[in-house]
This record gives sequence, structure tokens and C-alpha cells, in this order.
Amino acid sequence: MKDLKHFKAKAIIFDKDGTLIDFDAMWGGWVIYLAEQLHQVSGLKIREPLCLAMGYDDINKKVLAHGKLAATPMHLLYRLTVEVMQSLGLNAEEAERAVEQAWCIPDPVISAKQFTDTRALFGQLHSKGIKIGIATTDDRAPTQAMIEAFDIEEYISTMVCSDDGIKANPAPDMVLTICERMQIDPAKIMVVGDTTADLKMARAAGAGLVVGVLSGVSSARDLVEYADVLIESVDELHTYAQAFANNETPQTKNGLNPDFAF
Repeated sequence: MKDLKHFKAKAIIFDKDGTLIDFDAMWGGWVIYLAEQLHQVSGLKIREPLCLAMGYDDINKKVLAHGKLAATPMHLLYRLTVEVMQSLGLNAEEAERAVEQAWCIPDPVISAKQFTDTRALFGQLHSKGIKIGIATTDDRAPTQAMIEAFDIEEYISTMVCSDDGIKANPAPDMVLTICERMQIDPAKIMVVGDTTADLKMARAAGAGLVVGVLSGVSSARDLVEYADVLIESVDELHTYAQAFANNETPQTKNGLNPDFAF
């Protein structure tokens, strides 16, 4: 079994939502707001069917681990919304028009709640010679806006987003593209994500270490099959970066790994 303490990555590829920032804070409120906008445009009671289709638990205010919202590119969520409108009685043209009028995206800055001081973490990793990439099913414009707001652009070697025309997770293409751009063997990289799709992507690409974080939409039980290591959040990677710099054995706060996650 691989473990983090013995793996010195040449690069780390991070997922964005649920890994670097709070998924529910970013996307949960967006589903409800979108439903309200669609109701205003169409007069239809859209909230419950939209939440169901997206995979959002409106009662507990939680994005569901295996729902569409957890790992689906924005253009496909748009198409899904059109389908929901049609299921409520609109014809294809009416549904397209309603979604076009109501469609919006989450504010990538105001809604972005960091799990750690991302600039400090990325700066620490960068200073150790570790390259940083981002692979996200969000679009490039909001991802770039978040990067600029967090002031971390100087530390990121490259990123792949859902609207780049590259096949999204769980396919390996995003990770392989980043590795090719960095000119680093996938076996020398670490991938960090919060969904099974993130981890399946890493596995399919042949990533050297697959790290699941429990800060997003998935539980340890969801991720344990695909992860080499489970950690509570990326905040724990500060400790790892410092330990590697000092040639020490890093420790997580909870010591989670797939051998004893339960």
C-alpha cells in the first residue's frame, strides 16, 4: 500500500470544488437560486425536481456524492436543466428559452470558501520544487477568477477545465494533459480530489499517489476503494510539505488511510 509519507511528488494536481473550496457553499445555494430564477421566468414549480435531478438535498443543504452536481461539467448541467423544464410540460423551444433567460453561474469569488490558506500552501509546495496543477469540471472563467482572488496564479503551472474540450473525469485525460504539459511522468504526481470521479481519473491516468479528501461531497466509505490515502482536508498538506523539506515523517491530524478508515 502506497502512503503519503514515502511519496515525494514532483507535481500535485488538485481538484477545485470540494477540495480547495467548500462545495456546498459554492453550489448548493446556486441550485436554489437557479430554481427561483426559472420559476420567475416560467411560473413552474421547479425547485424540487431541479434539486432531485441535480443531486442536491434541499432539506439537509448538502450536495449528494453521487449526484450530477458533484462531478458534471457546466454545459451538461445546462442541458440537464433544459430536460427538467421539458419534463414539467414545456416544449423543447420553450424549455431552451426559459433556461437561457434564467441561467447563471455561482459567483466564483464571493461563494468560494477556502479550506486552508491556499496561497500559503501553494507557496510552500512551490518553494520545495513541487509543480501545481488544477483539474476541474468547472469552466475556465470562474476558475481563473477564483485563482486571481486567492492570489495564487504565480504558483500554478497549468490547469484543465471542463470547457477546454478535454474529456472530463473519471476519464484520465485531464490528468494526462497536465502531466504532458509539465513533462512529468504520471507515476511521479499526486492527485488530490473529493469525489470518486476525481480518484478514478487519477487511477486511470496512472498517478503515483491518489489522495482523497473528506472535505467535499464524499464520505470515507465512498472514497476508500480508490484512494491510497484519505485526509480530512488539504489543510493537512502544509504538514507534509514541511516534513518533506526537513526529511521528516509527516503525520496527519487523524491518521486516516484506506487500511483503517473505518
